[in-house]
Amino acid sequence: MNFKEKIRVIPDYPQPGIRFKDITTLLQDGAAYRAAIDELKEQLKDVEIDVIVGPEARGFVVGAPLAYALGVGFVPVRKKGKLPGETIEASYSLEYGKDLLAMHKDAIKPGQKVLIADDLLATGGTISATLDLVKQLQGVPVAAAFLIELNYLEGRKKLDGLNVVSLVQYD
Repeated sequence: MNFKEKIRVIPDYPQPGIRFKDITTLLQDGAAYRAAIDELKEQLKDVEIDVIVGPEARGFVVGAPLAYALGVGFVPVRKKGKLPGETIEASYSLEYGKDLLAMHKDAIKPGQKVLIADDLLATGGTISATLDLVKQLQGVPVAAAFLIELNYLEGRKKLDGLNVVSLVQYD
């Protein structure tokens, strides 16, 4: 399946010059959504994974169904203050400042093999913070999976040589 055809590109959103990659059109197509998760599962079949971690909110729509398909657990990463239990935090840069991501302190056991899943790999800032959280809990990052990768932003360089899988790439 050509997943790129299922992704709507919205020019000048959220600001002039940006070509926003909108995955909602892929998610609305049940067959395409299933095929995307199945393809990620296939590309990861030889990677030993104990748990999948996904940052909110679009990491949930990739990571949770992928965890289900692989028969492993899913750990949500949220913005600071959104999780009810004891958490750890990691900061990441935004265009106009910084923000904090949080994960439950007991979400990952030391030595667990972790896949990080999200909708898009751009500059790698959110994923780097997510990696930091995994490492704080002594998890072992083994791979990262994305629906989309923006090669021109070189986010892959921030992922410590992880095995990176992406279905659609924009150069």
